[in-house]
Amino acid sequence: MLILASASPRRRQLLAALGIPFAVDVADIDESRVGVESPEAHVCRLAEDKARAVAARHPHDIILAADTIVALDGQILGKPGDEEEAWAMLRALRDRAHQVITAVAVAQAGVITADLDVSTVVMRAYADMEIAAYIASGDPFDKAGAYAIQNPEFHPVARLEGCFAGVMGLPLALTARLLTAAGLSPAPHWPQACHAITGQCCQMF
Repeated sequence: MLILASASPRRRQLLAALGIPFAVDVADIDESRVGVESPEAHVCRLAEDKARAVAARHPHDIILAADTIVALDGQILGKPGDEEEAWAMLRALRDRAHQVITAVAVAQAGVITADLDVSTVVMRAYADMEIAAYIASGDPFDKAGAYAIQNPEFHPVARLEGCFAGVMGLPLALTARLLTAAGLSPAPHWPQACHAITGQCCQMF
């Protein structure tokens, strides 16, 4: 069985697009940064730690885990802890480019395979009034960098160079490749299903 090690409704929605039945078992790990690890090393370690934690409970299943971070000038922007942090992040990102890095890890039979999806996101020059309304909606608080690319009211992104699904939290082309290597077969129509969710055509097809 495929098990998704994530509580994210966005990841559940995206993974369902691959057409592979799955269950959910959430990993509970320490997500603190270790030393001076780079954003790439940090997000990859977290995805692998999540996969490892859930694999310990399901040693005969295939575990899929992911983690997403926002990196601005080499600094990691995680999920804001309060309104003040959300304001600071959204103001720092405004009218600038940053990277969204999602690591995907698959654990199978004691072996973990992982890879990274990196997108460059350019934010639009939204006004403070728009930030206030977005924070009041409550949407930023479970999002890395305090925003969701898919939010229809705030629509924070001016330009994307990369994978829309990856910025949402689960790059489907990369995930499909890792799961295929693990012996699972995504449905042939998954790129169309991804397009229906994101409104974007997959760059891999």
